[in-house]
Amino acid sequence: MRRSLMFAVVAVLGIPGVALAAEEAAKGTGSSVPAVAVLATCFGMAFAAGLCGLGQGRAVAAAVDAMARQPGAAARIQTAMIIGLALIESLAIYTLVIALILLFVKGISFA
Repeated sequence: MRRSLMFAVVAVLGIPGVALAAEEAAKGTGSSVPAVAVLATCFGMAFAAGLCGLGQGRAVAAAVDAMARQPGAAARIQTAMIIGLALIESLAIYTLVIALILLFVKGISFA
């Protein structure tokens, strides 16, 4: 656990330097999308999809457990579960929108 936390901290602190170096390299090749933007979108969607899947699994498991304990409240529990699943899925959709913005929007300059 501690080793993975240290890896995450090093990655977060080290990525901006790589991003700035890649920006200069991308200017010379004529690439419209820097390689770091592609990597960011890939990792962002992978994390969003994986964690949303875990969240949805936990939500459904808790709802099924609650319905088994109180069958009379199954309709209300199911309604709340569906609303919760829609909100969890919207997080992955927001990540997809941000990823597409990173890939296709030009003109953002940090220099």
